[in-house]
Amino acid sequence: MLIEIRVPALGHDATEAILVIWHRQPGDTVAPGDPLADVMTDKVNVEVESPAAGTLVELRAAPDDRVAVGAVIATLEAAS
Repeated sequence: MLIEIRVPALGHDATEAILVIWHRQPGDTVAPGDPLADVMTDKVNVEVESPAAGTLVELRAAPDDRVAVGAVIATLEAAS
């Protein structure tokens, strides 16, 4: 099953963030809670964590990209 990794809510004013860095790359296996990426706004930096165990399949944003809150930034193939 594919799981979409989304930019989390970053406060009531934030509508977008900047993707700072990816900590994992496609093909990497991850466990729940593993850091996948860092995103930032002018007020907060947030680590995006893996919601499940599996293999990272695709990155849909690059460092320095502006991404909307709630936007899909990666996909994860859940472990069976």
